[in-house]
Amino acid sequence: MSDLGKIDREFFDEQIYPHLGADREDVRLGPQHGVDFGVIDVGDRVVALATDPVFVMPSLGFDRAAWFAFHILMSDVAVSGLRPTHLSIDLNLPAEITDEQFATVWKTMHAEAEDLGVSVVTGHTGRYAGCNYPMVGGGTALAVGDPADLVRPDGARAGDEVIVTKGPAIEATGLLAIQFEDLLDLDGEAMEAAKERFYDMSPVRDALVAAAAGPVTAMHDATEGGMYGGLHEIARAGGVRIDVERDAVPVLGGVEETCGAFEIDPWISISEGTLLVTVESGGATDVLSALESEDIPAARVGEASAGTGVYFDGEPVERPERDPFWAAFEEGMAELEGEE
Repeated sequence: MSDLGKIDREFFDEQIYPHLGADREDVRLGPQHGVDFGVIDVGDRVVALATDPVFVMPSLGFDRAAWFAFHILMSDVAVSGLRPTHLSIDLNLPAEITDEQFATVWKTMHAEAEDLGVSVVTGHTGRYAGCNYPMVGGGTALAVGDPADLVRPDGARAGDEVIVTKGPAIEATGLLAIQFEDLLDLDGEAMEAAKERFYDMSPVRDALVAAAAGPVTAMHDATEGGMYGGLHEIARAGGVRIDVERDAVPVLGGVEETCGAFEIDPWISISEGTLLVTVESGGATDVLSALESEDIPAARVGEASAGTGVYFDGEPVERPERDPFWAAFEEGMAELEGEE
């Protein structure tokens, strides 16, 4: 197991995968490394479900922190193509959180859930010694829907077109710009653009719009490991090779400047909010048109073919072993604390 962050594939295969409890016939899609969600059959419906930490960073401001925490919980289940419907949430809160701060967190989550049509159906809330930000609990999001609408994570096939929304390092840019605005030596326009990336850090709307618009075969959120990591996971799950034209990928304002300032590679940096999509051949036009109508930046960037691996401009790119964002964030925090 790595010291920090998600476990790697080897640890999952050796320690987790052989020990998954009872073997039930109603499990349509069980746990796989790099796969965002699981699926169970319930009568003539399917339930996609995904569990993630409740990630609250007070330094963002409790309203922004709660917005981001909610969308992290929704994102993995949204890439199933089914609209999120229910949430179970456990809040193990630090002793220092005030009632007012909690109210801001919870009311923000309520507003986002109501807007998306998600009902909180059960949970647990309490203050406890030893609990610290940003990991303050966990939640399971569910999406109940028609099996015909389900987009499987292993659905990419040779001949599919590849679409990317928003481009690389969206989360890295948004969080670093908000957290370390005073440290970043960027001009005003670049700084404002970088801060605007914060509210791009949700792939939920991207996924729902794309799935409703065309013959989507697979979707994945480019989280740890960024675009390179996410594309490798789609390729491996579908058993295909993915080729990308680098210049075709959208790169939003503030990304290159922020990543340059922190000396991190945007292509392997965490990018919550960037949706990677494979679509049956000929279907990309409809998906791109739907995304454009919702003002979601997106482009057709390549295609899947028989084979393995991920290639940019014909050259193979490796799956990143670690995401550089975390070290950059720690260095920024150390610099801020040194200035106090």
